[in-house]
Amino acid sequence: MNKRNDHQDPILGKLQNETLVIHADDEVTKDGTVAPAIYYSATFRAQDSIEFADMAGTPRHPQYYTRYGNPVHERVKKVMAELEGTETALVTGSGMGAIATTLLSLVSAGDHVIAQTRHYMSTAKIMDEMLPRFGVEVTLVEQADVSAFAAAIRPNTKLIMVESPANPSLVVTDLAAVAELARPRGIIIVADNTFASPINQRPHELGADVVVHSATKYLGGHHDLTAGVICTSEELAERIWHTHISIGSVLSPMDAWLLLRGLRTLPMRIERINANALALAKFLEEQPQIERVYYPGLPSHPQHELAKRQMSGFGGMIAFAIKGGYEATARFVSALKLSLNAVSLGGVDSLVVHTAAMWGGVMNEEQMRTAGIPPNFVRYSVGIEHIDDLKADVLQALQMI
Repeated sequence: MNKRNDHQDPILGKLQNETLVIHADDEVTKDGTVAPAIYYSATFRAQDSIEFADMAGTPRHPQYYTRYGNPVHERVKKVMAELEGTETALVTGSGMGAIATTLLSLVSAGDHVIAQTRHYMSTAKIMDEMLPRFGVEVTLVEQADVSAFAAAIRPNTKLIMVESPANPSLVVTDLAAVAELARPRGIIIVADNTFASPINQRPHELGADVVVHSATKYLGGHHDLTAGVICTSEELAERIWHTHISIGSVLSPMDAWLLLRGLRTLPMRIERINANALALAKFLEEQPQIERVYYPGLPSHPQHELAKRQMSGFGGMIAFAIKGGYEATARFVSALKLSLNAVSLGGVDSLVVHTAAMWGGVMNEEQMRTAGIPPNFVRYSVGIEHIDDLKADVLQALQMI
């Protein structure tokens, strides 16, 4: 379990993550509630014209207009900034809202961006299609090769986008090494930490300037909300916020409240998920129907030593290839009983997708090859069910192919 955080109580000293997620936001609101209230108001009243002018002129004011901020947002932001070790945080209506808003805030026409060959498919779409439309050049590099990042840097490089472990192939990026390349050149690093969660990995501690999450996944943890989080400095947060209020990717107060409730149990959920995933990955490696297993916690993973250096746990995502190609893989996924065939990840329920079938809806064959997605690839998001039941389910499905 990751115990790293920077929160200091004046009497108790450093608080551990399990305590932090419960108490980091205690002082955010003064309404006397033990269970946080849901401030379901689009707008907030000023007492007079002087107060109104102050509210209107204060960036990220929590009680002016919910597109600008909301007291429930403030609670989530406080917990997330403490977990990621950043000065502050912003919340958005989805993970892609967080990523798109961040990128569009920090680059302009004529700039150059370096990204990975393997990213979440919608991030890849932004790199392949959206940014070039706005006059931003993008170079994709093999993220396992730090020298590829170095070779791609140009005088007009303004931002490097990293994602580790990467979706869906679980390739690991050396975050500290990339940061060492970027820092002396003034290049901003944006790190997608969705797959790891701040319990297993803290990219800001390794040099990232901005850490983004699809909070729909592990942070919420129950497949019942969509949200995004951006953790960064006060200076960058204000730049991003001005774009955010124009784009309008607003997190509803109800989803913010659900996210806050999910964060309360994040450390213990991740502890169980980490243990389940490692055990299931080892089990899969022993099965004759499996061609290969990709999991950073396995010694067979080509970047296992790097993962051990920069992660304190290896997460709940497993990728593996089924012998027999696309059809055998489709039969395996269809035969699972406990693991639900559904998109998304990071919740209490185990979810599974036939990756080529999922990505094929938004990527062409060349893009899938670049992203390292073969036709027999499975992405398995391990939940908190009992590990013996998950193993039994996988075994009976393998026998059906």
